[in-house]
Amino acid sequence: MKQIFNPILPTYEYVPDPEPHVFGDRIYVYGSHDKFGGISFCLNDYIVYSCPINDLTSWSAKGISYKKREDPEYKGGILNVMFAPDCTKGLDGKYYLYYTLGFNGHISVAVSDFADGPFKFYGHVKYNDGIKLGDKKEFLQFDPAIFIDDNNKIYLYSGYGSKQKFGLKGKKTTNIGAMVYELDKDMLTIREGPNYICKTIFNSKGTDFEGHEFFEASSMRKINNLYYFIYSSYLNHELCYAYSEFPNKDFKYGGILVSNCDSGLSDKKKNYYGNNHGSLLILNDNYYIFYHRQTNKNSFSRQMCAEKVEFDGIHFKQAEMTSCGLNNKPLIAKGEYKSAIACNLYSTKGTFFYKVYRPIAINHAYFTQKHGDNRQIESQYIKNVNKNTIIGYKYFTSLNEVKNISIKIKGFAKGVIEVLDDENGDVLSKIDIKVFGSLKEFTSLFLSKNETSALFFRFKGIGRFSFYSFRFL
Repeated sequence: MKQIFNPILPTYEYVPDPEPHVFGDRIYVYGSHDKFGGISFCLNDYIVYSCPINDLTSWSAKGISYKKREDPEYKGGILNVMFAPDCTKGLDGKYYLYYTLGFNGHISVAVSDFADGPFKFYGHVKYNDGIKLGDKKEFLQFDPAIFIDDNNKIYLYSGYGSKQKFGLKGKKTTNIGAMVYELDKDMLTIREGPNYICKTIFNSKGTDFEGHEFFEASSMRKINNLYYFIYSSYLNHELCYAYSEFPNKDFKYGGILVSNCDSGLSDKKKNYYGNNHGSLLILNDNYYIFYHRQTNKNSFSRQMCAEKVEFDGIHFKQAEMTSCGLNNKPLIAKGEYKSAIACNLYSTKGTFFYKVYRPIAINHAYFTQKHGDNRQIESQYIKNVNKNTIIGYKYFTSLNEVKNISIKIKGFAKGVIEVLDDENGDVLSKIDIKVFGSLKEFTSLFLSKNETSALFFRFKGIGRFSFYSFRFL
């Protein structure tokens, strides 16, 4: 039986900022493209993954869909990267890709006859007088989202809510948030705007946005004649939503869709966390929130994940991070699973936010891989597991049929690995380990009273090791 896990794509692929859309009989996801081992965000060219709408386990890509050197303003270097894009099918049947090239203040557009490209540069969003958006000393344009309403009106969303100030054409401006423009049918020319639609830290005091203000990552969806604006809050690790009866005004704060450390669902953070960006997939009356996680002890190697999210017709309930995500049900406790599908990774000493590269502290484990970027070899694992490490997987079923469990590890350690049904739950197995450099597999009896539960791994002993996989026997 085919199953799918988080992260969704092959573990050698680093596609954050996911924007999922259904075009025809396939789901296409547009995102940035990080480099494993990179020293900045979004260093690789765009790639589009897709799958059939009736098989969420079969994701594939045709290769690079758009190269940053196609943009006429590209000058090279780590600051000339393509940040989070969005795409729509235009009224002419072509596919239009919107993005920003670094912090140049412009919104670029590429076009293709196919949803997954290849795309060619089309132009920059501009005013009626031909001047590019961003050249009139406006607030910073960033993370654009494109949306075509049922009445064929075209809306472009953009914005940045940081306290930082960026020099645009010689003038410093404070970035005060989410804005929307109406575009003409050419997909480039501004008809109206901007209208400001979401509160930021500069104007949220006393409003329902306070504490969850807009920061970046604009996205728009329409559900049951209501407009849902999805964004990354000033806390960075959470995706929130606001809703309105209009696409360009009167938005109310709705709540949290997902946090990449499960903040809001627990009194403590249960993952090493960082910035977040994503949006909703609406499929056959089911709703999924796409987002990303951090790996390799920094924010420059992020991976796409997704969770099913409950919806009551108006409001969403915050989704929990899981290992099973798009699987729509728990994973079956049979066969071997890679350690990299962990949805909770943290330390008893606490967690931290990956702003930029952070040398790993001795108490903290992290996801990494053996091979370099773009090698297309699945070699991801969890490194630096020690007595303070907590590793969680949610959820598995058929656990009451399992007789034994084994783990594959490598390192220098001696002690016992406990397998529990929650962080502080019942012990299902105790695996004695003793490893001195080489990769070894260790097996122990497994006993679960429940058919379905989470699995948490906790080491008691000395030393540290790399965790590669576990197997149900």
